[in-house]
Amino acid sequence: MTELEKCMESLITIFHHYADEDSDGKSLSKKEFSKLLETELPNFLKSQKDPKAVEKIRKDLDQNGDSKVDFEEFMSLVVGLSMSCEKMFVLHQQKKCKK
Repeated sequence: MTELEKCMESLITIFHHYADEDSDGKSLSKKEFSKLLETELPNFLKSQKDPKAVEKIRKDLDQNGDSKVDFEEFMSLVVGLSMSCEKMFVLHQQKKCKK
């Protein structure tokens, strides 16, 4: 597999690892979503100033209002964070080039 294919497989595997905890397997409950963020994105959580950040993020992602986060909704988080990280990467690269 290519690096990109491995990354895609990892996203799918990670999502289903947590979604399978309550035997639903198709979406993340509040508890599963919190555990995923705490385990897989601890540095992101540390940077959040609001103690209710996880719940706010989950509600924002829950586009269909079922109080769960399905794979498509989860990918919105991944894409958003990746885009923010890429912007920081570009800024860092620009600063390196100016030195």
